[in-house]
Amino acid sequence: MELDPVSPSDIGPIRDFLEQADLTLAGLDAPGVRLWVERDGSGHIVGSTGFELSADARHALIRSVAVAPERRTAGSGSRLARFAMDAARDAGAERAWLFSRRSGPFWQKLGFAAADRDELATALADTHQVRLFVETGQLGREVAWSCALLDAA
Repeated sequence: MELDPVSPSDIGPIRDFLEQADLTLAGLDAPGVRLWVERDGSGHIVGSTGFELSADARHALIRSVAVAPERRTAGSGSRLARFAMDAARDAGAERAWLFSRRSGPFWQKLGFAAADRDELATALADTHQVRLFVETGQLGREVAWSCALLDAA
């Protein structure tokens, strides 16, 4: 299936979709957040993926990778995650980072390893999601992961 860049009219539906997946909803329409959605034949969102770049574009925070429950275990999540990783690499990022408390084994299969969350927060301090997590105290509860994008090709 084809992925479409998220438009302003998609913010409500993608927020609903990500809420069902229990993912961060804040900043979906923030400047610098790049998101894509996958739709079924009826136009409903069945997958999403995206990232935010650091100010120097060397680091990418992968975010909003989600798949509708009926489409899981078919490789959709890996395809969506790789799409975001490739797009971030194409945008100049050398390293991808993400937060995930529940999906570590999934991300490890894609080349990610456990990382220091404070190092993530330093590398991506200007991203919407990191600023939110620092301001709300959520950063201390998060689990960070990282992957060199040049090695993940």
